[in-house]
Amino acid sequence: MKVTVFGIGYVGLVQAAVLSDVGHEVCCVDIDADKIENLKKGIIPIYEPGLTPLVQSNYDAGRIHFTTNAEQGVAFGEVQFIAVGTPPDEDGSADLQYVLKVAETIATYMTSEKIVIDKSTVPVGTGDKVKARIAKVLSARKQDISFHVVSNPEFLKEGAAVNDCLRPDRIVIGMDSSEAESSLREPFNRNHDRMIFMDIRSAELTKYAANCMLATKISFMNEMSNMAEKLGADIEMVRKGIGSDERIGYHFIYPGCGYGGSCFPKDVQALVKTAESIGYDSALLKSVETVNARQKQKLFGYLNEYFADDLAGKTFAIWGLSFKPKTDDMREASSRVLMESLWAAGATVQAYDPEAMEECQRIYGTRDDLVLVGTKEAALKKADALVICTEWQNFRAPDFEMIKSSLRHPVIFDGRNLYSPQRMADSGIDYYAIGRGKSIHI
Repeated sequence: MKVTVFGIGYVGLVQAAVLSDVGHEVCCVDIDADKIENLKKGIIPIYEPGLTPLVQSNYDAGRIHFTTNAEQGVAFGEVQFIAVGTPPDEDGSADLQYVLKVAETIATYMTSEKIVIDKSTVPVGTGDKVKARIAKVLSARKQDISFHVVSNPEFLKEGAAVNDCLRPDRIVIGMDSSEAESSLREPFNRNHDRMIFMDIRSAELTKYAANCMLATKISFMNEMSNMAEKLGADIEMVRKGIGSDERIGYHFIYPGCGYGGSCFPKDVQALVKTAESIGYDSALLKSVETVNARQKQKLFGYLNEYFADDLAGKTFAIWGLSFKPKTDDMREASSRVLMESLWAAGATVQAYDPEAMEECQRIYGTRDDLVLVGTKEAALKKADALVICTEWQNFRAPDFEMIKSSLRHPVIFDGRNLYSPQRMADSGIDYYAIGRGKSIHI
């Protein structure tokens, strides 16, 4: 089957690469000419394990193509994926201008029947808007061309997106007509047993409900960690105790310094705005967002309290800049909140991340109070303390004697609970984690 993907960002590129790898011919369309030229040269704009060789091999085999020519893209595929961004508007609602612009573009150039699949994360009711926009343009063109609008939300985890796309736990298909069902089975021909068909509005809500449920679990555990710290309990023991209940499970019940990324913060805000638009007060979701915003200030609060509100002139080592491991994505990352707070207090940051160094440089540019170093060990030199923001694998078993001898103060503030408090005590290192270790009441 010939497939076109509009929007070659995180979701679009992964989807295109996997579709081409299972044998479909895919045309990728994006308005960013530099991105398209780089992709033709094998330069991938994001870090995602396994993605670069997948794109390169299928490009070399002629199964995936890159272009900025929208008309060419519309003519190419019988199936048209919309995978453009839906950034939060000023009020937190999802901005649909890019989704609707692609729908308009498809309608402008289509000369034959198309299946238009919305892969972007969009509010409930967007399918109706896409359908109306296409119909309006076709009417203005005086063209009576059949088309189908489908919702197929993505459930990819950054750092595991390729595997999630190749071996999904579910493929949600929202459609208001069964006419296109047989055609839709072909792009997902390896995963028929994973396909769940429903109406478009239910599919759109399913995406938001899934992410908001996961965000809720994280904020709940962060609430428990804050209580554990004040009560003298160990949140890690609590986590094991409740996770053993199969009704709860161990997924997403790890406390930390707040969630980030491109999905959870944006999707919680967007669903809150959707609730407001129908006159419903989503008190739980508002609390999830409030808890997360407060949790992102946790590490700075620890530092400020430990150093008696005297951070000016001090240098802090930060391990981990991305919002989670196995990605270079720093959108809504807890590290950003910490660094910006430290800079406002007059402190300097020495930071290391295995993948997000270039992204950090892109965001913040060159500044005297930000030193990006090549190793985690280099970040420690002459630093007053170590702060851990991301749970990268190579941070889990460091040389604690080296850490102790490198820091001006032998103290670790661990936003991801990587180490044993007893091991830290035995090493002579002050250890402050989230709901365990030493306590600082803030």
